[in-house]
Amino acid sequence: QVQLVESGGGLVQAGGSLRLSCVASGSIFRINAMGWYRQAPGKQRELVARINSVGSTNYADSVKGRFTISRDNAKNTVFLQMNNLKPEDTAVYYCNAGATMTAVGAYWGQGTQVTVSS
Repeated sequence: QVQLVESGGGLVQAGGSLRLSCVASGSIFRINAMGWYRQAPGKQRELVARINSVGSTNYADSVKGRFTISRDNAKNTVFLQMNNLKPEDTAVYYCNAGATMTAVGAYWGQGTQVTVSS
């Protein structure tokens, strides 16, 4: 099993920044890709950004140029730097991990709330 623990959510004004962190533990040999999804009230969960063990990334169009995903393999940690936040970024952000970049990973964190006020 793999455990994912997120931190770094909170309340910020539009235009501000937040940095999310997610630490993986357990059977980490199962993990290649790590990433972030988000779910706003009344909406489906959607991919925000994803990164694999060699640093290849992909992003949702809505966050390109504002969010940056990075990873510290030695610490089994993935980060999401969120800049120029908008009210529409308000959601619960979930860390996700799995074997490949081409499918949703099998492991989820508990989620962290990000609220952007206008």
